[in-house]
Amino acid sequence: MSDSAARERDAAETESALGHPVVAPDGSAAYGGHPDQVIDFFAPRDGRTGVPLVVLLHGGAWRAPYDRQHVSPFADFLARRGFAVASVEYRRGGEIPQQGAAGPVAGRWPETFDDVAAAMDALPALAARELPGADLRKTVVTGHSAGGQLALWAAARHVLPEGSPWRLPAAPPLRGVVALAPIGDFASAVELDVCSGALHQLLGGADGFEARSAHVDPALLLPTGIATAVVQGADDITVPQAVTEAFVDAAAKAGEMVGLTLLDGVGHFPLIDPSADACAVVAEELAQLAW
Repeated sequence: MSDSAARERDAAETESALGHPVVAPDGSAAYGGHPDQVIDFFAPRDGRTGVPLVVLLHGGAWRAPYDRQHVSPFADFLARRGFAVASVEYRRGGEIPQQGAAGPVAGRWPETFDDVAAAMDALPALAARELPGADLRKTVVTGHSAGGQLALWAAARHVLPEGSPWRLPAAPPLRGVVALAPIGDFASAVELDVCSGALHQLLGGADGFEARSAHVDPALLLPTGIATAVVQGADDITVPQAVTEAFVDAAAKAGEMVGLTLLDGVGHFPLIDPSADACAVVAEELAQLAW
C-alpha cells in the first residue's frame, strides 16, 4: 500500500472510530480530588452477574484533547458483550511550560502515573459499589495506544524499581492484560517518533528520560508473571507493528506469558471501533483471559 493510500485509510478509520455518539455511563465515581480523577462504570447490558470486570485505559498520546469519552462507545460495546467495564480518566498533558512545549504535550510527570496507580488501587471498592454484578476475581485491564502502555504498566507495578512510589508489594489481582496497539517499547517508539515526540514530553524531556523510563517503560518491566495478550493492526501507521513486536519479543525473552494477535488489513483505530470486525476480536481476547 502506498503512503498516501495508507494515510487515507487511516483517516477513514479514525473518522469511523471517533464518529460514534458518546455513550453515557451507568455511573461514575471519583478516586481523587482532581476533576480528571474519575472512573465511569458500564454495567453488563444483559443483566448477568458474576461477569468479568474490564478496566479500560484510553489512549490519545497522553494528551489532554483526548479523554475517556472517545472510548465510551467501545466500553458500551463490551458491556453489550456481557462485561462490566470501568473506564478510567487520568491527568493528561496540557500547556505546561516546564515540559518545554507551547502546545498540548503528552502526559504529566508524575501525575499521569499517580492517577493510574490511584485508580487501580481504588477500583476494588468502587467497582464493588458501582458494579455489583462484576466478579472482581475476573479482572482484566485493557488499553489502546498510550492507554496500552498504561495498561501494561498497571500490571507491572510489583516489579517497579525499589523506592518507586507506585511499586506494589505483590502482583495486582489481574487475570491478564489485553494491550491494543500499545506503546510498549520506548526505544523503538522514540526511534520511529511515535506520536510526534510524545514520549519525551511524557517523561519531561530528554534529561530525565533514561532514569524515568526505568519506572514506566513496559519493555523494561519484565516479566510480570501476568498473562498478556497484544492485539495489533498490521497496517497501523500511528503505532507501527515494529513497536509492538519489540515489546512482545522482549516479553518472550524475559519468560513472560505473552501472545500477539496480528490483524491483516487493520490500522490503529478499528481495535476500539464497535462497527469494525477488529473490535470483536478484542472482545474475544478479553473473554479468553477473563473467563
